[in-house]
This record gives sequence, structure tokens and C-alpha cells, in this order.
Amino acid sequence: MTRPRITDDQRRARLVTRQLLDAEHRADTVVDAADAMVVLHATTPWTVYLSAWARMHNLQRDEMSHALYDSRSLVKQLCMRRTLFVMSREILADAVSATAARVSASERTNMLRDLRRSPDFDDPDGWIDAARAAVLDDLAAGADYTAAQLRQRLPALDGYIHYKPEKSYGGRMAVAPRVLSMMGAAGEIVRGPNEGQWYQSRPRWAAMSRWLGEPLPVADAHTGHVAMIRRWLATFGPGTETDLVWWLGSTKTAVRKALADIDIVEVDLDDGTVGYVLADDADDVEQPRPQAALLPELDPTTMGYKQRDFYLGPHAGQIFDNTGNGGATAWWGGRIVGGWYQDDAANVRLHFVDDVPAAGRRALTERADALTEWLAGTQLRPGYPPPYFRQVTTGAR
Repeated sequence: MTRPRITDDQRRARLVTRQLLDAEHRADTVVDAADAMVVLHATTPWTVYLSAWARMHNLQRDEMSHALYDSRSLVKQLCMRRTLFVMSREILADAVSATAARVSASERTNMLRDLRRSPDFDDPDGWIDAARAAVLDDLAAGADYTAAQLRQRLPALDGYIHYKPEKSYGGRMAVAPRVLSMMGAAGEIVRGPNEGQWYQSRPRWAAMSRWLGEPLPVADAHTGHVAMIRRWLATFGPGTETDLVWWLGSTKTAVRKALADIDIVEVDLDDGTVGYVLADDADDVEQPRPQAALLPELDPTTMGYKQRDFYLGPHAGQIFDNTGNGGATAWWGGRIVGGWYQDDAANVRLHFVDDVPAAGRRALTERADALTEWLAGTQLRPGYPPPYFRQVTTGAR
């Protein structure tokens, strides 16, 4: 049988509407915005807020902070690709199920490698186990602490390694944060209250079950893969096996096994590859009118695919850094057409890498003005400056 075809125009139409990049399909709540994207990237703390701002009718900063730290309807979790994300509780259980064993094992392996190189640890495995047990016992009482506070409270956690002493940037490094990251990836503990501003990350750690008020219902990895891939296809589909393996930070074997348990349809894509959609999602969708959007660095739309030509075109060298981190972007009609930055006065400015019609430039300028107003003078420091950043004015930060 001939496979259905989904063109790049159709892929962009789906991207714009399903990923809430047009005015007619924006979310009313931060949980709705997060769920629409499956997860929101949180490696850069302010990305979470700006990703929600771009997809909501009227985001107030307190709404996101309340969801993260008061109602706890959104939770930060280290999962796919050893990356920190924000997600709702329902998706949290699926994400931990899919990734916990793999990511926490990777964290432990990397830590063991460095501990074994240090003369200060006679039994690296035993040290990790003792440190983990001490943290679990301490947090079981219900309090939450920063990494520094836990190190002061728990002698079993207070270890150091000498990180790359032969390098000028090397030095003495506490192991405690890496133990906490391993435990966080496993779903045992969680980043709780933030001691910094909304655009900073200074978390206090808490026991996961106490933070949620109930145990986290973790299933097996295959069940988690099936759930996460089904959600990804609903938001990002069509996508390829390469996209899914990369997004999940998983293996071809695990992804293929999960796809076999999902009712999907194979489709032909314009680049000659085979894509997947949910079985009831192969028909063409209505083309939306061109829309303007400004997205922060590491936004889930920018980072949602491994094969990005249908929305990125030839601009990867200006938008993505050498390690694959996408910078702040400007979108028109479902394509990346440039980026944005702040000048010395914290005004949002645009930088175009593609031809944009006058209507698009006006619409993007309006979004830039709206973002300037929303930021209210807050100067954001890029965590992953894109290559185009070097081309903007010297006043940009």
C-alpha cells in the first residue's frame, strides 16, 4: 500500500496550532501550556516562564511560581537526555517510569568514574550508597534543604573530587550535587522551593513523596516509553524514529518496541524519510494564517525534533551552538526566521536570519514590545548564547 504523505507545509501547520504558537490556540493555565508541549525545558530557569508566556493568553509570573512551589501541580524533573524539565504530575509519573533507571544509572556511572580516580575514596560504590541513604533518612522527616545545607548536616555526603586538575578551569568539586542529581533522576527526591528569583535556580531538595503528598506511581520503562511516545506524537507528530530516540534519550530497540504497542500510521515526509503519526491523525489539517512567536532558548518547540529542516531551513549554524543547544528564536508562519535578545535597557530586540515580509516584521515587533513590557526591566542572561548572538550589538547581554 502507498503510505499517506504529510508535507512540510502540513507539518508546520500542525506545529503552529498544536504547540500553541497562534493566538487562537493559546492555553488558559500554566498546566495546560505544559501538557500541550508534554514537558517544558527547565535547564535555563527562565525558559519555563517564557515558554509558558508564548503559549498563554495572559501569563502572570506568580501563576508559574504558584504551580511549581505552592500547588505543586507542576514539578521539575531530570529525565529525557539527562535534561531538566517541568511537567504536570500525570506526565511526571510516565517520564520517571520511562527514564529513571537509565538516567540515574548514567549519573551513578559518571560519578563512579571520577570517584575511582580520586585517592580519597577507598570504596566509591559504598560511599555513594551511604550518601544516598543519609539523604533519604534526613529528608524523610519532611524538611527541605539546599545542597550546601545537606552537606553541612550529613558528613556522609560531604566528599570532594579534584576535577581535571591538569586544566586551568579544573579544581576541587563537591560530589554532593551529583548524588542529589542521581537521586532526583531516580524520582526519590525532587527540586522543591526555589531560594532565588524567578529567573534563577537555587533549589531546596525534598523527598518526592512528601513534596507530592503521595507516592509517585512508577511503572516499568516500556510502559513509560509507550505513554511518552504517544504524547509526543500527539503534539509533535509526524516525527521519525530518529526524532523519538533523540528526544527520549533512549535506544532504537526501546522506541521500536514501544511503537509496536501504539496504534500508529507510517507516512512519507518531504525529506524522503518515514514518519509516524497516531492512527487517527493522518488527514490534512487546516492551514492557519501566518503567526508570530518569540520563544526562549531551549524551548520545547525548537528542541522537540532531531531532524529540524522543515522549520529551521539552512539556519542551524546561526541558531544552535556547537553542542546542539538552541538559542532564543523568532518564528513566522511555523519557521524560525531569526532570534531575539535584550539591549542594555532590557528592551527586546530582533535579529533576522531569513527574509520576512513586512507583515511578519510588524507582528514580531509587536511581540517583542509585549515581551519587553512583561519582563519589566528584568535583564535575562542567556545560558546558551546562539552563534547569531555574536552578531548583535555590543550592548546585548
